[in-house]
Amino acid sequence: MGAELDKKFIGLEFSEEEFPCLIEISKGSKNKYEIDKKTGLLRLDRVLYTSTHYPQNYGYIPLTLADDGDALDCLLVSSEPMLPLSFTYAKPIGVVRMIDSNERDYKILAVPTRDPFFNGYNDVNEIPHHILDEISHFFTVYKSLENKDTFIKSIEGREFAMQVIRDCKKAYDEEEEKKNK
Repeated sequence: MGAELDKKFIGLEFSEEEFPCLIEISKGSKNKYEIDKKTGLLRLDRVLYTSTHYPQNYGYIPLTLADDGDALDCLLVSSEPMLPLSFTYAKPIGVVRMIDSNERDYKILAVPTRDPFFNGYNDVNEIPHHILDEISHFFTVYKSLENKDTFIKSIEGREFAMQVIRDCKKAYDEEEEKKNK
């Protein structure tokens, strides 16, 4: 059923410049939800161990495949919390390059195209610095009480984010092609 959920996005408009983003975690939540691959349902993975909360809506870009074997993570900078399992179109403004448990990890930073407070932003350098500080702080400490190390290598702009999206879309398409042979 989890793979079936991704299939619902086939045929929707998708490019590295505008893509659907499926929300798993609402802005302000301490609950870490994930789509369960077997059932397609939203599963509580854990409540965050630290006294932090997700600084923005968090989810993924369907029809992509990141290095960790899951879809590409996306942090959606928006004015309002969004419900888990909702989706919206977004455009990339940057990417957080980080190390999570000794593995390379990317978190696409995006804005919803239908949020008038943020849809005018086109690059991470345009958004208020405090938002980036909150995001960086969150990803630096959110697993510390689980004795897992995370650190931010850098925050890159829109062009690098679009390249990461292209690469992860290509990886997904290639994996699907192998399955269909």
